[in-house]
Amino acid sequence: MIEPLALTALTVAGLAAAWPLAMQRLALSRAKHPSLTGHSRMAKRVARFVPGYTYDETAFFASDGAPAELQARRRQGFARLAAQLNSRHEKSIALTRQARETISDLQFTGAYRVPFQYSAYLRQHLSVGAFVQRTDGVTITDLDGQTFYDLTGSYGVNVFGNDFYKACMAEGSARAADMGPLLGSYHPAVAWNVEQLQRIAGQDEVSFHMSGTEAVMQAVRLARYHTRKKYLVRFSGAYHGWWEDVQPGPGNPLPPGHTYTLKEMDERTLKVLRSRNDIACVLVNPLQALHPNASAPGDSALIDSGRRARFDREAYSAWLRQLREVCTQRGIVLIFDEVFVGFRLAAGGAQEYFGVKADMVTYGKTLGGGFPVGAVCGQRALMKRFREDRPADICFARGTFNSHPYVMGAMQVFLERLQTEPVRSLYDGLDDTWNRRAVQLNAALSEAGTPVQVANLSTIWTVYYTQPSRYNWMLQFYLREQGLALSWVGTGRMVFSLNYTQADFDAVCTRFVAAAKAMKADGWWWHEGSITNKTIRRHVLKEMLKHRF
Repeated sequence: MIEPLALTALTVAGLAAAWPLAMQRLALSRAKHPSLTGHSRMAKRVARFVPGYTYDETAFFASDGAPAELQARRRQGFARLAAQLNSRHEKSIALTRQARETISDLQFTGAYRVPFQYSAYLRQHLSVGAFVQRTDGVTITDLDGQTFYDLTGSYGVNVFGNDFYKACMAEGSARAADMGPLLGSYHPAVAWNVEQLQRIAGQDEVSFHMSGTEAVMQAVRLARYHTRKKYLVRFSGAYHGWWEDVQPGPGNPLPPGHTYTLKEMDERTLKVLRSRNDIACVLVNPLQALHPNASAPGDSALIDSGRRARFDREAYSAWLRQLREVCTQRGIVLIFDEVFVGFRLAAGGAQEYFGVKADMVTYGKTLGGGFPVGAVCGQRALMKRFREDRPADICFARGTFNSHPYVMGAMQVFLERLQTEPVRSLYDGLDDTWNRRAVQLNAALSEAGTPVQVANLSTIWTVYYTQPSRYNWMLQFYLREQGLALSWVGTGRMVFSLNYTQADFDAVCTRFVAAAKAMKADGWWWHEGSITNKTIRRHVLKEMLKHRF
């Protein structure tokens, strides 16, 4: 029988042993963002309980309690807009409807252009065509011959303009034509491309992959392999591809295995990095500088006017310097995921733009000169996939289409042109040019009396709304009517190519303001004084609870 005094001593000893672990766990919890973006497991649980329901015709036009006169005006405006778009883009829409039956991507993007409650009614009456026939300069032309200004950016690929990439693809393919689809052996362009990427990234070695997602996967695997640590740190809201460890929460069928999702630009995160011994790497997506700790903005989540964005280059640069210092001290691999922003902010990418050197950098999108590609650039000690003293201890990574001759040829043309004066000159005063253009559009929107503003990180823009509303997502369709093409995330992201002239932008600005004025005239931005973003969210929550239980 254990004496009381001995039992007390054991209890104290146990508590003393558990105390450091408890404090470590508390520090980790405090470093998480308070929203669901910072609590991926909780977000996934919550997502399972969100019920699917749709608004009928009445609720579609009156979900904010607008008076009957406003509802009638909205109906008339919607009918006019739908008739205009459906007739103007008839061929494009017809092929989209046909293809949607067998292309799951079209089913997904069609359903998630707007908040799910409105989606079914909208798709029944207003269609968007997904098929186009050509691009020219800064424009896209659909199957009906209708031309749009291109604000999609091809998901970030299009940095220098559509014609630039068509030329890269054509010339690169011609260079590789004698090799055809031969894989395994390398086209000479590969060696030259590696030399250029070594110079641009300031790294020792390069590996090629088929996509940005693959590149990030391999960078993380190599960091874990060489540090012998399990965990990666990603930041709330950041996107790094669609595999389990970097896309926790909704959208992923499996929970993250060894991932810490922490708050960006926060001292408590640095404290966690300083105190833990199980962190292999930190992933940074510089795009988050526009909206730290918030998910990539899309109109499917635009249930109110809570979207906000603001870029502070000095503050984000200071954060990256702090991060660099802590990672160096603790032997943590700092990875810059430049799949989206690479070559867009500066010729040397985000490392040059923010003045901070990473241990590994991943590229994709634009680097392939128009073809799909991913690349990892890193220090020699981190890139090696095997150990001389342990021949069975390897970090295997191969891919049938890695270093495809046609991709490498187009990449070579891209990197050659990147060094030419006409392309280099596009970076001169880049921030000043695009910040000035954002001010121009914001001033025009304010003068027109619309509750719309934009924020930008160079040529990457997002739209936010200054007045509580449930119908902000309608703006994407008014913009389309005015000949402005956005991707399926709507006003969440507009991506300009660097070859937009001032005349091109003036035309976009005029059309954007016209779209916002038309939407306002049709009554979608009606606002009653008691409506706030908080009351809107509470109303939607009550709806969900009602349909769930």
